Amino acid sequence: MAIEGEAQRFAVGVLEERASAKLRDAGASEESLQAAVRAMLHASLVGVDSHGVRLTAHYCAMLAGGRLNKTPKLGVDIRGAGSAMIHGDDGLGHYAAYKAVEVGIGLARVAGVGAVGINHSSHLGAAGAYALAGAEQGFVTFATTNTDSMVTLFDGAAKFHGTNPLAFAAPVPNAEPWLLDMATSSIPLNRVLLHRSLDKELPPGVAADAHGVATQDPHQADLLLPLGGSDFGYKGAGLAGVATLFSALLTGATLDRDFIPMFGGGDISTPRNMGHFVLVVDPEHFVGRAAFGAMMTAYLSGLRQSPVREGAAPAMAPGDREWAERTRRLETGIPIDPDTARFLGV
Repeated sequence: MAIEGEAQRFAVGVLEERASAKLRDAGASEESLQAAVRAMLHASLVGVDSHGVRLTAHYCAMLAGGRLNKTPKLGVDIRGAGSAMIHGDDGLGHYAAYKAVEVGIGLARVAGVGAVGINHSSHLGAAGAYALAGAEQGFVTFATTNTDSMVTLFDGAAKFHGTNPLAFAAPVPNAEPWLLDMATSSIPLNRVLLHRSLDKELPPGVAADAHGVATQDPHQADLLLPLGGSDFGYKGAGLAGVATLFSALLTGATLDRDFIPMFGGGDISTPRNMGHFVLVVDPEHFVGRAAFGAMMTAYLSGLRQSPVREGAAPAMAPGDREWAERTRRLETGIPIDPDTARFLGV
């Protein structure tokens, strides 16, 4: 979720330097902190501020508390021609996730696909950062993770799934990758918190009270509704289960309802054994890299030229909005909330 309201803006280089310094001071290894900063800056640049550099303070607190291993040694276990498992050693999740992309690419070059499960990891930020990392090297890439329970099932009256993102990216010749990074909840929890602070009514069909009854009152909202809301939430709930299937069940990691809360749980010393999953596909082993690129170009041209209703903006492909925002923020700076600015010392 992008920061709204008044915020100071800072150049990406300044924030990269300050976030790196804070994580370094907290004891994080150089390899793991570089991965974390890379992923956070991706999120901050494309407008997903909830997963951007504002999380530096949280990660530093978890390093200090012992939840996160400051010097993780990743374990890579190749299980088959196209499959592997990575043990994250309870370090920063970004480090294990980028490693999974690297391992997946190596497998896919030979087998056509590389499926990599991760366990004993931690919060990895925006899943799109890892899908993008694969696409930038010419591979179709899928990345997902399950998270703390805060989303009800369809017609449910209790938290069951996390906001469980699904991220997909594909290379496009001479252009930015096609990128879809979506939560499987109707809105992020941060949107509820923002509306509480503004005392502003929520949109209909995105949240429910503690009994599962849909509400627009942010002060009564206790549960997020799955993507599709009150009427079609069974779709979002099913997609959330996809993230759990790949990230927790295939990897032997933690189920959504069993997580120590990321925030406000009191315990910041016990690792959470988060699971993630990365799937890398090499187009060369299918239609061929050149043909795939030509078809992607034609597909996106048709998509962007597709007619829209009167008064609507032109059709956009997944990623178009993000790349436009990245261009804007590289020129004008990344907006940072006051608390994060104070923590980073900018």
